[in-house]
Amino acid sequence: MSTFARSRPLGILALCSLSLAAQQTAEKTMPVFTDGMAQVVDAFADRGEWIHDRLWVETDFDSDGDGAHDRVFVNVTRQKQTDTEGLKVPVVYETSPYFAGIGSTDSSYFWDPHQELGDKPNTRKAMPPIRFAADRERIDPRDGFARYWLPRGFAVVQSDSPGTGLSQGCPTIGGSNEAFAPKAVIDWLNGRAKGFTTIDGNEEIEAKWCTGKVGMVGTSYNGTLPIAAATTGVEGLEAIIPIAPNTSYYHYYRSNGLVRHPGGYMGEDVDVLYDFINSGDPKKRDWCNQHVRDELLAGHADRMSGDLNDFWAGRDYANQLSKFHAAALMVHGFNDWNVMPEHTVRIYEILKKNGVTCMAWFHQGPHADPLPSELKNRWFTRFLYGIENGVETGPHAFVMREDQPLRGGETTPYPDYPNPGASPVKVFPTAGGPKTGGLALQPVADSVSETLIDDAAQKGADLAGAEASEHRLLYTTPELQHDLHLSGTATLEIRLAASKPAVNLSVWLVSLPWERSRRVTDNIITRGWADPQNARSLRESTPLTPGEFVTLRFGLQPDDQVVRQGQRVGLMIFASDHDFTLWPPAGTELTVDLQGTSLELPVVGGRAAFEKAIGQ
Repeated sequence: MSTFARSRPLGILALCSLSLAAQQTAEKTMPVFTDGMAQVVDAFADRGEWIHDRLWVETDFDSDGDGAHDRVFVNVTRQKQTDTEGLKVPVVYETSPYFAGIGSTDSSYFWDPHQELGDKPNTRKAMPPIRFAADRERIDPRDGFARYWLPRGFAVVQSDSPGTGLSQGCPTIGGSNEAFAPKAVIDWLNGRAKGFTTIDGNEEIEAKWCTGKVGMVGTSYNGTLPIAAATTGVEGLEAIIPIAPNTSYYHYYRSNGLVRHPGGYMGEDVDVLYDFINSGDPKKRDWCNQHVRDELLAGHADRMSGDLNDFWAGRDYANQLSKFHAAALMVHGFNDWNVMPEHTVRIYEILKKNGVTCMAWFHQGPHADPLPSELKNRWFTRFLYGIENGVETGPHAFVMREDQPLRGGETTPYPDYPNPGASPVKVFPTAGGPKTGGLALQPVADSVSETLIDDAAQKGADLAGAEASEHRLLYTTPELQHDLHLSGTATLEIRLAASKPAVNLSVWLVSLPWERSRRVTDNIITRGWADPQNARSLRESTPLTPGEFVTLRFGLQPDDQVVRQGQRVGLMIFASDHDFTLWPPAGTELTVDLQGTSLELPVVGGRAAFEKAIGQ
């Protein structure tokens, strides 16, 4: 009797405990998904309850020569439930060389573009040092990046690139440490690398709250680094969204053997960019400046010839994609003349061939991020949470057409990019280029040469809008009777001679008449630049023999544009491009052999569509 009396309450207590545990499990806060997207969960949304971790992840490299492995500064922002309820969440990760401040944009600290081609450039003036923020606690004190992702069930991780902010090491502008630093952070999130609470201490911090699945996102340099990290093949990096990424520093600062500057940054080069991001510990800067900026970068960039070399090849991610497996949503603007569209197109084409899940999203704007948050959400929901929302199925390419606003505009889906319906249509210039020659489907019957005079002071827009000019040659189609859809890369083959051993070659494909009141996307179709000295090889310049013709073939920047009825497509050939190339003394003559020159246009619908458009 007494035994029964004692055991009965214990049984009731056990049942009550089980009931309470079940209730707590049922009430555990979990992410919510609707229509294939992560939704805001109120319990995740209180910014005042978010947990912030500050740490340094140890890498396996020493890029600042101090004999110790570099440590990378990392900030984590995560939901309180990752502590109170044992919640495990995936990570949206952004790494950057810009978080801790940037250098001067004053062009007086850049290279002087006034330079005879092939001559040694003038000495560059030192850029003022970036102030070191030694007391900086957070990468993003306002949680701007986290405010979108945390309420939707993702943790946010941010880190300073090597040699910037509170991260150790040296900036290398495309060196291997820029790839292996984010790899180390992803390894830490998966328990494979160590994180410490101080830059030089031994107290460890772990990421037990992380599922191990990571997505990276960023724009410009911040968009380059997800690709860099993915080239390492690091496990756990499931998806990336690189927006306007620089995928090759050669393609960023050179073009087909020519010294060519990114739009808006005349005189910039790899060593200038180094100074622009060199925000790390001043005690390490002298060593880094000497060994990285002055010896490695300036010593191998070769502003005299513009030739491709092993230094540049090592900073081209197209050469490093064999381990790449992260699902990639590639984003770019066709009128981005800073990081030009080839940077995304070339990587996208290789990833497709390698069988990597990828999708391309293009707009007609400049260097910007107009990608809707909803698409970013769907991409990361699919690959970090495993929700089958179909984002990676169906059309592989989306293009925002010319009549759509950059922000909030609709995109048109296509099976792929370039448009599978496009094929090359070859057209040939006909006499009259100093005013306006033609673009015909048949080459000229007789040998015809036309000459222009180089003058870097002449701006491309003025040349394209001029009725006649001795500084450019212009050849156009008849006025279009129907819209003409171009999709892909136009290719120019040109036979030319120069009056000097070196000359710049610049090419614009334009839509005419040139109207300054119209958007730039309505006037400029695409552009290209090349060094005739590299007609045989990008790795070796062969000085021109004055008056002797050479033939070179190169692609312009990729594009997808509908040229409207009533316009004319124009090929403008000139020498120095005021906004992009070096500025040699005026007066060099460039002569074009029309019979040996042709342009291949990537026309959707091929020759039949082109003939219909020009009324033939």
